[in-house]
Amino acid sequence: MRISERVQGFTESVIREMTRVVQQHGGVNLAQGMPNFSPPPALIDAAHRALDGDFHQYAITWGAPRLRRAIADKYRTFYGMEIDPERHVTVCCGSTETMLSTLLAALNPGDEVIVFEPFYENYGPGCVIAGAVPIWVPLEPPDFSFDPDRLARAVTPRTKAIIFNSPNNPSGKVFSRADLQLIADLCLRHDLLAITDEIYEHIVYDGLGHTPIATLPGMAERTITISGVSKSYSVTGWRVGWAVAPPDLSVGIRRAHDFVTVGAPHPLQEAAVSALTLPGDYYVGLREAYQARRDLLYDYVERAGFVTWKPRGAYYILTDAGHFIKRLGLEDDTAFAMWLIKEIGVATVPGSSFYAHPELGRTKIRFCFPKTNDVLIGAGERLLKLRELAG
Repeated sequence: MRISERVQGFTESVIREMTRVVQQHGGVNLAQGMPNFSPPPALIDAAHRALDGDFHQYAITWGAPRLRRAIADKYRTFYGMEIDPERHVTVCCGSTETMLSTLLAALNPGDEVIVFEPFYENYGPGCVIAGAVPIWVPLEPPDFSFDPDRLARAVTPRTKAIIFNSPNNPSGKVFSRADLQLIADLCLRHDLLAITDEIYEHIVYDGLGHTPIATLPGMAERTITISGVSKSYSVTGWRVGWAVAPPDLSVGIRRAHDFVTVGAPHPLQEAAVSALTLPGDYYVGLREAYQARRDLLYDYVERAGFVTWKPRGAYYILTDAGHFIKRLGLEDDTAFAMWLIKEIGVATVPGSSFYAHPELGRTKIRFCFPKTNDVLIGAGERLLKLRELAG
């Protein structure tokens, strides 16, 4: 049986592969972005109550009413967005499925979609599944800025949308108000959609804030805002995400979502309401705790000898390891990542998995830090051995 031409070029997720390899060899998993600590107790209690309640059958396909109302209320409280939970909100199985259902709904075969790279690895395959053509625009270190002229030149008569992730995985870039205005101006000038993955919206550092592009003038009616509970509430396994979109786009997202997964787990949707109603000081504590983890691991990674770019958001550190790769006589980032697992005992992600142009990531390595301090210190001490083995 032949594999469909659309998917035969896909490889398995490199992130998940690295998790499997470190489980086989033993070591510290700083590859896959999942916490090793518990979510807020209120969420666990809410999940128990939901399982004890009458939430064992399908919810409404596009989301339990209480959750959609909580999502709308939260966006109003944090961002001043006026959202109708009946017409604007679609709940899906995590933000990854939300992105796929959005692409299936918003794009036609042959449409072009501008995507900034580095990018979360599912965006490219999602475009391909939808029959669209991704057009890549680089984010350049050290600050992962983009060239406005290059972005403008990427627009053609076939361009339908711009996809971006802020805060960005893997670079940690937080798109500034000026960045967002440049993208918004382009969308308004060329009648484009903005599809924005904001799953790390509450994980920002150094006094920065998060601004949804949907709040900029003229953008609410052409923006699909994607987020979920996975990252902000440490429940990556719950798979509850959502899209906030204009009613005409929401209809399409709901139809695609219905046939992709039918619906997100009903009891976990009910429990997620408690996450969205946590007090404001929860988010202050979240940012402070993650910034401390960032600084702890960043110090170790820098002392170990990596070229480091300090993230301003999300919970990853992207680094350059070209000098290590050269000294060890290894072929590329993937070989070095495997070497790190086997010789150092730390799992990372090869940078090329975040680039459509692999050569841009051939010397890069991504670390994640949603871990307790003892785990980060243990990984850091192992990484310091690099100074002896590859110094």
